Amino acid sequence: MNEMKKHRTIVVIPYNPEWPSQFEAEAAALRPFFGDNLIALHHIGSTSVPRLAAKPTLDLLGVVKSLALVTETRSNFEALEYKSRGAFGIEGREFFVKGSPNPTHHLHVFEEGSAEILRHLAFRDYLRAHSKAAQEYAALKTKLAALYKLDPLRYQEGKSDWIKRVERQALEWAAHGNYTSK
Repeated sequence: MNEMKKHRTIVVIPYNPEWPSQFEAEAAALRPFFGDNLIALHHIGSTSVPRLAAKPTLDLLGVVKSLALVTETRSNFEALEYKSRGAFGIEGREFFVKGSPNPTHHLHVFEEGSAEILRHLAFRDYLRAHSKAAQEYAALKTKLAALYKLDPLRYQEGKSDWIKRVERQALEWAAHGNYTSK
């Protein structure tokens, strides 16, 4: 088990209305490190869904012209205390974590055209538009956090089937023009 997960504590808290402004501040700090390579920075994950309980970790999705350029300049992000984790299980991604052992930020970077971008944005927008699904997700995460407070892997595994099912629904929903990409 790696050190990041070994001492991490899973805590799910009620939605914090300051998360969007915290995203904006972090995005503003990150933009210069991407330079002209950056196309967009999106707020994703549970902290991007109003009224959704979440781990207090902001997820940012960067869309870039060249992922290779991000890989070459990984060390630049260390100035903002981001640590590179490489692809971290998702091909075509550069993943960075800020904060340890309990991360405060995750930065997921994909090259323009990656199917992963739509997957993340459609899931976020689906939860924003479907309060029942968001409530189910919050209840599941709260239950799993109580069961697996010191076991991040089991917490993630416990969410996996639910997320896969809702991602399929979200992608179908997005195929009908329902996601915003903002």
